Amino acid sequence: MPGRGSLAMDRIVTMGSAKPENHIDYIELPASDIAKTKAFYGSVFGWTFTDYGPDYTSFHDGRMAGGFTKESPAPGKGILLVIYSTDLDAAQQRIKTAGGRIVKDTFAFPGGRRFHFSDPNGNELAVWSE
Repeated sequence: MPGRGSLAMDRIVTMGSAKPENHIDYIELPASDIAKTKAFYGSVFGWTFTDYGPDYTSFHDGRMAGGFTKESPAPGKGILLVIYSTDLDAAQQRIKTAGGRIVKDTFAFPGGRRFHFSDPNGNELAVWSE
């Protein structure tokens, strides 16, 4: 979250402008089917995409950018990306409707609740809420 004491951090950072030092800037995830991946994340979370050939698409979620690539297969376990949602039940339903699979039912943890899901490529992500 942008720092409250810094005007430089409160502005939106765009391509070509100065980037905050030592912050995650971009993430890439494996995808076996780019079209199916775009349909899944577009319908579930409303992400937008820019294609760079048939084997790569870049996404933007409104705050962070990343990409999906056919270059490497999905790992069995790896880094867990966690997405915030105010309504876990609605997010879970959208995931199921879009072809995702719930792999860990909603559970409580200090600070909130979350569940894990698998996307059409086998990537495991989580959704949390307070």
